[in-house]
This record gives sequence, C-alpha cells and structure tokens, in this order.
Amino acid sequence: EAPNGDVFVADSKANTVRTYRLTARNAEPSASAVFMNDLYQTYGIAFYPPGDSPEWVYIANSNSVVRYPYRAGDLTAEGSPETVVADIPANHHWTRDVVFSPDGKTMYLSVGSGSNVAEDIGKAPEGGVAAWARDHALGEAWGSETGRAAVWSLTPEGKDKQVFATGLRNCAGMTIQPETGQPWCVVNERDNLGDNVPFEYATRVVKGAWYGWPWYYIGNHEDPRHAGERPDLAGKATLPDVLMQAHSAPLNIVFYEGSQFPGLKGDAFVALHGSWNRRTRTGYKVVLLKFENGKPTGTYEDFMTGFVL
Repeated sequence: EAPNGDVFVADSKANTVRTYRLTARNAEPSASAVFMNDLYQTYGIAFYPPGDSPEWVYIANSNSVVRYPYRAGDLTAEGSPETVVADIPANHHWTRDVVFSPDGKTMYLSVGSGSNVAEDIGKAPEGGVAAWARDHALGEAWGSETGRAAVWSLTPEGKDKQVFATGLRNCAGMTIQPETGQPWCVVNERDNLGDNVPFEYATRVVKGAWYGWPWYYIGNHEDPRHAGERPDLAGKATLPDVLMQAHSAPLNIVFYEGSQFPGLKGDAFVALHGSWNRRTRTGYKVVLLKFENGKPTGTYEDFMTGFVL
C-alpha cells in the first residue's frame, strides 16, 4: 500500500503491477490502472524513502530489482525504469521480496534457493569446505547455490551487496517490524521428508545468522540427505522464532498497525497458500502471529479460514 492509500498489486504470471484507488470500505475501486508491464515474474514492491513522501517505487523481478520515479497519486509509471540490482539468480524459487530499513540506508532483498535441498552441488567446493567457509557467510552453499537461500543487504542504489543472513530456503515474504526496525521473513522449508517434517517458520532475520539450509533444519536437526557432510556447522544454526505446521507454505507477512482491530496492534498476519507436499491439506488461510511487548510469543492462531473446505 502506498502512503496515500493506493494499493499496488503484483501479478506475477502477467509480469505486471496493477494499481487500485479505494475510497471506502467494501466499495469498488474508484480507479485502477496498470502501473507497469513488461516485468519478469514480479513479486516484491516497496516505496522509498520510507515514510509519507516516497520518491521511488521499487519492484523486485525474479532476476532484477528496478525502480520508477513516484509521486503521491501516480497510478501509472511516469518515468523510465532504472535497474538497481541486476543478475539475480532466477530459477526455481523466484519470489523476490524487497524492504527498506526504517532509516532508509539499507535495502533487504530475499533470494530463494535454486533447488529443494542443494542436491546437485556436491559434497565440497573446489579448494575444500574449510577454505570456502573462511571466505563466505556462515552456512552459505556453493556452486549454483552461491548467494542463494539468503537475504542480501544493499544500499538503496544497489551498491555494497552483502549476504546478510543465510540458510533461509525460501524467504517468500519479508517485512520490517515497526517496533524494532528488524527485518522478518516467512520461510518455506524443504520437501520430501514427510507430511510433518520440517516445520515452516517466521523469524527475525539477524545479521550473520544461518538458519540451517541445506545441511540442517530447525536448529541442529541434520538433513539425512546430507548426513555427515558439514560437522563444522553442527550447533551453529539459529533457531527460528515462530514454528508453523509443516508444508503450510507461508507467502507473506505484515505487522498490524491499524485501528480496526485494536487488540491486535503489534501482532503479525501471515498468508499461507498450502502445499502439494502433504497428504492431508493444511494452510490455505491467514493466521495471526502473537507478540507481547514487541517480542514473539512463538504462537499463532487462525484468523481467516474457509478458502479450501
């Protein structure tokens, strides 16, 4: 949502961002338009600088981040796009999300893995695991997975790219917690370990942290498909803040700052789209993550259900 209340919607299949102007609750939009087309698997949208008077709208394609000049009330792009981040690996998990730190100095970009569980990268990179680990972020995988299953940090101009955190198989939704300024991710975990393993999760994204993928999951649980490959990483994975039912497939997260539900202010909504990788359906709903004094309780509850009966 833009600061003036206009709604920007990414249509990933159509490679388009649409805009809608809403005038009253439950009313039809008073105006709608195509903000920009000719994008590529577009997903994340963010306004910059943060606050009430943004000058740019950033759009995350699967393979790049572009930005367009923006003035309050623009329903269509008025200027030419500027590529801010190029050459993002795009195959497999392609849902790139983008958010900014409250001070506007840092852009966070989620880059999902290129596989389920790094099946094809081999047991060691050229030069050996120890040498690789010295020169890369904690837990960062190699080969086709270099820099993936991660959150990157960059300047708003796309400079000074760093791997901010790793081991996040597919951070399909990212936001900033208003109370703390901390980035949060909701993560789709790996498949083919059974109906109830492993948990999906929502978590604070901590600089320098590694969340387990691909060698471990949910703390120090070793993935049997990579047994014995990374004993150097045993016990080093950061445990996520909120565990969610396996294969619920969380897609996005937003902290509630409105007034319609005053008792929920500071809690977070997460949309679950459900997964093919479970014999009994789960997901297909919106859930509410509970917080107390800005800290996650580790619990969540159903908020909106009935999408799949």
